[in-house]
Amino acid sequence: MTRAKHFVSALITTAVMASNATALVATGAIAADIAVVGGKADDPFFAVIKKGVDDAARAVEAYGGSVNFLQLQTYDQIGPDAANLVRTAINQGADGIAVPNWVPEAEDPAITAAIEAGIPVMLYNSGGMKKAEELGALNYIGSDEYLAGRAGGEYFAEHGATNVVCVNTVPGAANLEARCQGVIDAMTEAGRSAEQLPLPPTSFGNPTAVAEAIKARLLNDPSIDGVITISQADADSAANAITQAGAQGRVALGGFDMNTTVLDRIQNGTQLFAIDQQPYLQGFLATSLLHSHAAFGTNVPTSPILTGPAIVDASNVEQTLAGAEQGTR
Repeated sequence: MTRAKHFVSALITTAVMASNATALVATGAIAADIAVVGGKADDPFFAVIKKGVDDAARAVEAYGGSVNFLQLQTYDQIGPDAANLVRTAINQGADGIAVPNWVPEAEDPAITAAIEAGIPVMLYNSGGMKKAEELGALNYIGSDEYLAGRAGGEYFAEHGATNVVCVNTVPGAANLEARCQGVIDAMTEAGRSAEQLPLPPTSFGNPTAVAEAIKARLLNDPSIDGVITISQADADSAANAITQAGAQGRVALGGFDMNTTVLDRIQNGTQLFAIDQQPYLQGFLATSLLHSHAAFGTNVPTSPILTGPAIVDASNVEQTLAGAEQGTR
């Protein structure tokens, strides 16, 4: 069976689980309490992930289980704080934990402690299958960030960019470093140039600071003709920076992840593309498949379950906007 068929099969299985949940509770199905570690509540990307978590939680709750979304308060100490949330889930007696492995050196000990305590762990959003296998996690659900970065670099090169800057507002985070490295490698292999622009972690969520840093870089190096950001919020800042630097028409903008503002820019031609990792599916599948394993012992043979990357540009932006209206893109 192909990966795509396995993926569709997993979705169908989850839908059947939800439709039969009430009846199964009556027959004495095992209730499982799932903890999902996630980003800040005001992070637009994680709002879409949480939409998927919340939708999956309906089936979990119908089985008598629960879903507890444990969110970071800031991104200043993303690795240690995520590790502490994993420990919180352990102490609360979670039957399963879904967690992104953003900073392995900080999070690995907590994830290992959960697994050694007999709690199944599902990596999602960040970490990859190699890390899941290393730690003994069930699976990895998300995008291969390096491949996503390569997709962005290849797209830039195919559309004429010669010198691209990858703006990283959370340097040190493994998934974001992989994104930028993929961009750099693909551009280099195409005979072009690319580099990472690391900003202080405190700049994350500070649109003025991000815009000023990008503006300064563009003014200092007029050869830059492409900017790619690691989040939709940073793409908004980059769009402002390009305007403030007077670089419209010279500097093409790309970005990882998206919101309606990003999609509007793609629609009106002021942003070239976005790389979608389908965060709704990450939250939905991580929650539902982990619960199914914890409650019933099921496993999905596809490893990893990749939800991206996919390029959104002028050719498919209309369909993507329709999904965004529902909170799923």
